[in-house]
Amino acid sequence: MQPDAPPLPEIDFATARAMLEWQIELGADEAMLDAPLNRYELPVPVPAKAVAAPAAAEEAPLPASAPVHAVDPVAVAETLAAGAQDLAELAAAMAAFEHCELKRGARNFVFADGNPHARVLILGEAPGREEDLEGRPFVGPAGQLLDRMLAAIGLSRTAPDPAAAVYITNVLPWRPPGNREPEPAEIAMFRPFIARHIELVDPEIVVLMGNPACMAALGQRGILRLRGHWAEAFGCPALPMAHPAHLLRNPAAKREAWADLLALRARLDG
Repeated sequence: MQPDAPPLPEIDFATARAMLEWQIELGADEAMLDAPLNRYELPVPVPAKAVAAPAAAEEAPLPASAPVHAVDPVAVAETLAAGAQDLAELAAAMAAFEHCELKRGARNFVFADGNPHARVLILGEAPGREEDLEGRPFVGPAGQLLDRMLAAIGLSRTAPDPAAAVYITNVLPWRPPGNREPEPAEIAMFRPFIARHIELVDPEIVVLMGNPACMAALGQRGILRLRGHWAEAFGCPALPMAHPAHLLRNPAAKREAWADLLALRARLDG
């Protein structure tokens, strides 16, 4: 028999809170066990009433028409999105949407930034750490690079003139843990909100920044193959482009990004 493990040292409240905040900052969003646990192998407890039920009730099958009360997040999103008559109502509907687990681990709801009357709408991926803290999209290093890229072709999120302005939003309004990419199920449940968002803004051009944006708009991945080729998404001309975060990791890709920016500028001018 192995000796008993020594007792854990006592931790005061301030230390415990600091440790918890550090783990949340790293992206932890749930408590984990010391060893993996396959919950599908756990026995399903039988309610006491079911055990005490008479044998005749056990033999009687449920009618084929018995309703199954399962919630379809996509259907709920479609209903909420369709009911939004303006951007304020859409933001409220998205903030109240309870079927995405990311909401429980995020600090702030991140809706959009820029001029809602702009000719260009930029669709990104999801908030990162800085965006989650500030509650606005594209405010971290990738966002700062995006602002410089747009300024190079005469566009800005702060421009009051719609002809020189951009409007920026994301596929997801909540930060995924560890800044991971949005999962297919998450993209699917927010796609109705994205479609309604673009319908309300009614831009002339949609720029799809990165793979998740292309998945939501075109149902395709492979941004390095898709970039620079015009498509149609949500009833608008759409231009896939590499995400600025990719450009920060791969500076050589800035040459292709500049070509895409020139194509955007030419489309706006022509």
